[in-house]
Amino acid sequence: MTGVSPATRYADLGHFAFESGARIEVRVAYRTWGTLSAAADNAVVVCHALTGSADADAWWAGLFGPGRAIDPDRDFVVCSNILGGCYGTTGPWSVDPATGRPYGPDFPQPTVRDIVSVQAALVRSLGVRRVRLALGGSLGGMQALEWPLVAPDLVEAVAPIAVSGRHSAWCIGLSEAQRQAIFADPAWQGGRYEAGAGPRSGLAVARMMAMCTYRSPEDFAPKFGRRLQEPGAPGFYAVESYLRHQGRKLVDRFDANTYVVLTRAMDSHDVGRGRGGYEDVLRSIRVPALVVSIRSDVLYPPAEQEELATLVPRGELFRLDSPHGHDAFLIDTDALSEGIVRFRKRVEEG
Repeated sequence: MTGVSPATRYADLGHFAFESGARIEVRVAYRTWGTLSAAADNAVVVCHALTGSADADAWWAGLFGPGRAIDPDRDFVVCSNILGGCYGTTGPWSVDPATGRPYGPDFPQPTVRDIVSVQAALVRSLGVRRVRLALGGSLGGMQALEWPLVAPDLVEAVAPIAVSGRHSAWCIGLSEAQRQAIFADPAWQGGRYEAGAGPRSGLAVARMMAMCTYRSPEDFAPKFGRRLQEPGAPGFYAVESYLRHQGRKLVDRFDANTYVVLTRAMDSHDVGRGRGGYEDVLRSIRVPALVVSIRSDVLYPPAEQEELATLVPRGELFRLDSPHGHDAFLIDTDALSEGIVRFRKRVEEG
C-alpha cells in the first residue's frame, strides 16, 4: 500500500490468535521517537484512528515536541499501524500465504481487543516495561480505553479522546451505511476491488458520509454556507465539492476491505463484552484516565465521555470547547496538548 513512511520499521510477531479463534502470522509496521530509558519505563503509546497510520508525527504534529503532550526528549514514543490496517501491518491488503492473493474479504475479523493485544506484544518486543501513557482519539480512543484491561501490568495512565465505552446504535448504523455504499458499488466484485475495476466510488461515498459526522453544523455553516462552488453554476455547492474531494483522496490512499474490517472492529467495541457488567468493568480500571470530550461532537456526544469520567474511579473529564466536531482532536491540538500536559504532570506528582 502506498503512503508508508521510509522511517517505518517492522516486527514479525509470529502466529496471533484472534478473539474469534482464527490464527495467522502477523507483521506490524511501527515507528518510534525518542529513546527508551535504562529502566525501560518511559514509553508512550499513540493509537491511531480509522484511516490513520504509524506516522503520528504527521497527523498529530501539534502534540509532538518539547513541552508538548508527546515529548520525544523524555518519552519513548511508539505508534503502530493497527491490526487489519493497510499501512504495513497485516490486514486485508496483505497476501494470504495459502492462496498467494490478498486476503481481501477473507481476512479474519479483528476486535479492538485484538488490536490492543498486538500493540502490547509489539511494545513488549521492544523491551518496554512500563507505558507511561496510552492515548488516541476515536478508534484510537477505544484502544486507549482497552489498554488497562488488556495489559494492566504495562500501562500507567490513559487518555481516551472523543469516544465511548461501547459503540452506540447511532455509530453502528452510520458504519453500516458506509459499508453498504462500498458493497453497492458496481466495481465491487466478489468482495473486493479488482485491478482496473473502476473508480471505486463506493469507498469514496463511504468517506463522504463519514466526513459529515467528523465535523459539525457549526463547522460547515461558516465554511460553506450555501456558497456555490462556481458562481453562476446553480446546483453545485461548495460543500459538495469538498466532500467529493475528500472521497477521492481516501480512494487514492486506502483499502476498501480495510475500511470494512476496521469499521466492524469499531462496532465490536464494548469494554463490558464477556467481562461482566459494563459499569463494573469501567469501575475496575485503576489507572488515571483523562477522558476528553468535544462539545460539538455529533458522533460521540459529550454525554458518553461524561459517563466514562464518572464510572472510571480515577477518571477526569477534559472538555475541548471546539466548533469543529469530532475531528477537533486533530485540529485544536494546542488546547488538547495543554490539557494532556497538565494531566501528565498531575499523574507524575501522584
